[in-house]
Amino acid sequence: MTNAQNVPSMDEILKDAPTNWGKWGPEDEVGALNYLTAQEVMRGVRHITQGEVFTLQRLIGDPKGDPVWPGRTPAVRTMILDEAHWDEGGDGPAFPGGLHYADDKIEAFLQGSTQYDALGHVWYGGKIWNGYDARTTVDGLDKASVEPIAQRGIVGRGILLDIARWRDKEALDAAETFTHEDLMACAKDQGVEIEKHDVLVIRTNFLKKFHEQGEKFYENFCEPGLVYSPELVQWFQDMEIPNLVTDTIANEITYDPNNGAALPLHCALMRNLGVTLTEIADLEKLAEHSAGDKQYTFLYAAAPLKIHQGTGSPVNPIAIK
Repeated sequence: MTNAQNVPSMDEILKDAPTNWGKWGPEDEVGALNYLTAQEVMRGVRHITQGEVFTLQRLIGDPKGDPVWPGRTPAVRTMILDEAHWDEGGDGPAFPGGLHYADDKIEAFLQGSTQYDALGHVWYGGKIWNGYDARTTVDGLDKASVEPIAQRGIVGRGILLDIARWRDKEALDAAETFTHEDLMACAKDQGVEIEKHDVLVIRTNFLKKFHEQGEKFYENFCEPGLVYSPELVQWFQDMEIPNLVTDTIANEITYDPNNGAALPLHCALMRNLGVTLTEIADLEKLAEHSAGDKQYTFLYAAAPLKIHQGTGSPVNPIAIK
């Protein structure tokens, strides 16, 4: 990790970066998802050829452990009511007819599993997406929360970019980088082309290392991923990408090797362009199937939970081929 004192500010790094603030009006809270019109939904539908369905959420409460951002804790599910409550001396409620039931609850970071970020999740310079004041985040996101994203849903053409398999690796290494040019080359070698308004779904399989290494996974933590460059950001702008989905915790290399900043693409893509980020997806079954039938495009659909003022939400995205 670079000494923070030697790292340029995000304002300096992104001083000439493009922005979509105001593009969809001063009250917009869903950003680049506006690109996903009814026509884009139908474009995605045309890529359903088999009726094969793949769910992309990682299991919450996985006995093998849940990978989360350093400092967060995995979800905890607590049983509230079960058959034991009707044992002798128990406090199970008595219903006419003798019905028994089970009940439980979950305590979790809203961004502690497969999840959508709200556009107001990350900011710099005192402003979040669309120029809203960062003070609107105090005690909950008054603006650019996950709720508007959840209310509209996300449906369009998805494209899997299997970077790990393209590089002939079981999984990418820590701090390994790739660029938009790599994404295009990967797509070409897969026999498909990235098109405007595609939902980009990128596989690294890096989180397999979490299950292999346990707590050592977090030592000198630096995930692989896209690396910031002005050219990459302009490509996202030109391609009008609405949604970036990856199987890593933070969608990009954790610490930029060129400037030392943490997560500059969160700022350049989400805060400035309104690109929605989806993290910790499970892409293994989809990737295996796509490697077999060579179809890397599909209908992508997702609906985060409707959480008032939420900074993010768990989600179970679906890819239909």
